[in-house]
Amino acid sequence: MNKVAIITGSSKGLGAATAKYFAKNNYNVVINYVSSEDKAKELEQEIKDNYKVETLLIKADISKEEDVLKLLNETKNKWGRIDVLVNNAGIAIDTTLEDKTVDNFRRILDVNLIGTFLCCKHVGTYMKEQGYGSIVNISSNTAIDSFYPYSMDYDASKAGVISLTHNFAIEYAPIVKVNTVAPGWINTEMNKELDEDYIKEECKHIMLNRFAEPEEIAETIYFTATSSYLNDSIIKVDGGRYLC
Repeated sequence: MNKVAIITGSSKGLGAATAKYFAKNNYNVVINYVSSEDKAKELEQEIKDNYKVETLLIKADISKEEDVLKLLNETKNKWGRIDVLVNNAGIAIDTTLEDKTVDNFRRILDVNLIGTFLCCKHVGTYMKEQGYGSIVNISSNTAIDSFYPYSMDYDASKAGVISLTHNFAIEYAPIVKVNTVAPGWINTEMNKELDEDYIKEECKHIMLNRFAEPEEIAETIYFTATSSYLNDSIIKVDGGRYLC
């Protein structure tokens, strides 16, 4: 039987690329979405057309505990195992400091941080009971050394994800591995809408002089998830971003 990977927030962008990468490597994949049902169905069909694996489409808001339990239960009921969890779902609401609101800050924390906590808690506990598993939490280089005041709420949530990784790695060792991948700029639909001059300026601070393609980050996520001796690690993959 194929191994099974849950990819949260996988209807588009990095999540979709990650789902396809795992499918290419013979994993059955759970495609999770909240509102982008059409995109999720398109991805499901693409995977079915190109890879000999099974898929499961689950609508679930990971900031809600009952939805996370639904995600867990539907997956284990279909396949009876979960080998990999990729906590990819996340949101950003970039504004000036003056325009930042407590409600928006809380929403970002609910999805990016509490959602990751809930998935690690419930799926990770199941993995520990089954005797194996690997969790990859998606953080950001902005949680480490690339700060943007417009996204200070997002940055704070992603720094919290790194802290969660350390604690869950201790909690689940030696049975379940827990690691973090921290990407930099990625050529997703959202970032392609950035001002062209802004993109050029940002690329000047990246040693590889470009944004990553989603498939390049997906490759790193897959490596992190399947490595036999990688645990409690932070893999920063941002093309060598530096300040000058």
